[in-house]
Amino acid sequence: MANKAATAAVAAVAKTAARTAISKTMTKQTPAMTSAEPQISKTTLTKGVPMSYQFTWKEKLAKYQTELSKGVWGYWELGAWKPLALSARKRAAIRKEVLLAGEDWPYDPPKKEMKNKRKGHKCDRVSAEKRAHTAELMKKMPDMLLDYKKRKWEKKMKEEEAKD
Repeated sequence: MANKAATAAVAAVAKTAARTAISKTMTKQTPAMTSAEPQISKTTLTKGVPMSYQFTWKEKLAKYQTELSKGVWGYWELGAWKPLALSARKRAAIRKEVLLAGEDWPYDPPKKEMKNKRKGHKCDRVSAEKRAHTAELMKKMPDMLLDYKKRKWEKKMKEEEAKD
């Protein structure tokens, strides 16, 4: 719950930072920016394509969608384990971009229910049950003593008969 709240807070901060950056760049236009031709420096071009094009998270998600849907760590195919073609670091980077954009990330494995770790000593937890069981046995004690005395007497009689 806290993790989702933290993610939402980070996404909100990122959105506001992006909005302010865009509004600042839109208000400050130089005379070169108002011309019809785009201003691209020669150092950033390699055969007409910028050297460092940043793919958007949507493009990355579309490209790796089949790989992401196969699982987090890998998958079994024809009896052999196949690791993902996408590294965990790249997967985490794409996940982070998607979450910062405020979108859902459906490719995480389902979370298991948290087990509550028991506190205290076992003897403290079981003592009430032991006392209840002892009380039941004490109610049966007179019958148990009579049975014990009867068995001892029968054993003694058998030994005396064997002597004679």
